[in-house]
Amino acid sequence: MNLDNKAIYFRRTALRKIVETFDKGNLQTEAYRIPYEVIPPDAKSSVRCCIYKERAVFRARTLAALGCSVEEDDEATSLNDYAKEALTRTCIPQKPLTVMDIACHACRRARHIVTEACQGCLARPCQQACQFGAVNFVDGRSSIDPEKCKNCGACQRACPYNAVTFIPVPCEQACPVDAIRKAENDVAEIDFDKCIACGQCLEACPFGAIMERSQLIDVLNQIKKGAPVVAMIAPSIVGQFDCTLPQLITAIKKAGFACVTEVALGADITTANEARELVERLGKGVKFMTTSCCAAWVQAVKKHLPALKEFISLTKTPAGYTAELEKQKGRVTVFIGPCVSKRAEGMDDPNIDYVMTYEELAAVFEARSITPSQCEETALDSKISGEARYYGVTGGVAQAVENAIAGKKTFKKEAISGLDKKTIALLTTYAKGTGNFQLLEVMNCKGGCIGGPCTLKPQAQVITSIKELVERSPKVPCALDKKIK
Repeated sequence: MNLDNKAIYFRRTALRKIVETFDKGNLQTEAYRIPYEVIPPDAKSSVRCCIYKERAVFRARTLAALGCSVEEDDEATSLNDYAKEALTRTCIPQKPLTVMDIACHACRRARHIVTEACQGCLARPCQQACQFGAVNFVDGRSSIDPEKCKNCGACQRACPYNAVTFIPVPCEQACPVDAIRKAENDVAEIDFDKCIACGQCLEACPFGAIMERSQLIDVLNQIKKGAPVVAMIAPSIVGQFDCTLPQLITAIKKAGFACVTEVALGADITTANEARELVERLGKGVKFMTTSCCAAWVQAVKKHLPALKEFISLTKTPAGYTAELEKQKGRVTVFIGPCVSKRAEGMDDPNIDYVMTYEELAAVFEARSITPSQCEETALDSKISGEARYYGVTGGVAQAVENAIAGKKTFKKEAISGLDKKTIALLTTYAKGTGNFQLLEVMNCKGGCIGGPCTLKPQAQVITSIKELVERSPKVPCALDKKIK
């Protein structure tokens, strides 16, 4: 854990404290004490005015860790009551994110300003560049009228002294689909009709004011009841913990899961079916097909890019296929991955019961004193291909599909790594046939799933471990030789 990043530290601490209190069996009576334990009387406020506000913020973090909506909190209700609600609920939270208004910095709207670096030059290129009459010359230097400014950045680009700077609102700037807006008090709020649950706002906010509504309590409840709970771990989990994948599987079992399944198992099925689908579509004259593995991408198509709907693959995701197999065995399915958007997929897929993140899994390990690197190794499934285990890296899905039809069909592929406003605009043009490819892989996170908002390690630290495991795994079989359902 990066202890210097206090936003991440407090988010993960809230999860750990929830597990610890749950394990003691007194969450329903002692939840109210959690903020006091984390922010004791002798604590010093690092950001806010006093420790009392720090506690109030951590109370909101605890609410989110319990899976509750901070927006719906009346502040008079005790954390104990919310804990009881979490322990007894039968339905998972339908909105995956929540905004803690008390933690939000209420940033002013994004704007360009002129700094002291302005030299008041004679040519006034900033004024000449502005098409909206927003730049004026006042008291010997340039000034921007916020009422006229359109934030186009022309003045910033024109200034030879770099005296014009852009002050963004981080969460708004990060959102690729403009789902973040300002409430009347300037506090951020999420428009869930637009939100694709990509989690980029969660990662971008430097005050940690946006959190996931966790399903951790729901999972712990199922384990405590003795239900056959299976942990379905995403391929990008490799390298996230300081241990081998076989050791990690053992650690997850020690945490209480009945069994562990690699989602790469489902990825091999996705590869085969997506490869067959691509060949069939191209045979019918379809311009191209996009992959369907990234849940945020699928949500983006549904809500913002309807013109691309006909091009998206109908093949299920690796998580979907894995959950289907596990449900046939009568198990309670828990997908464990690096992203927020899988919560949205889990709500739509009846075979996925719950979704956890790597952060939540790490919180369970820490609370239960489990050190993965000290665990014995559990044998891996020797039939899973290396291509499937590379799904979490940009280009991995498209490469797997290409390898699965090698020698049978040739096509051009392209991979988009990271959704933002520019790529959303680019994707809109692809619906008109501007792209020079037949298979388009789209991943919400830069670098692929290994760049997800709930990962534990930088990409550079995990990629070597993934590649080493891929090299030790078998090659993907030809998908066209045998139909896989």
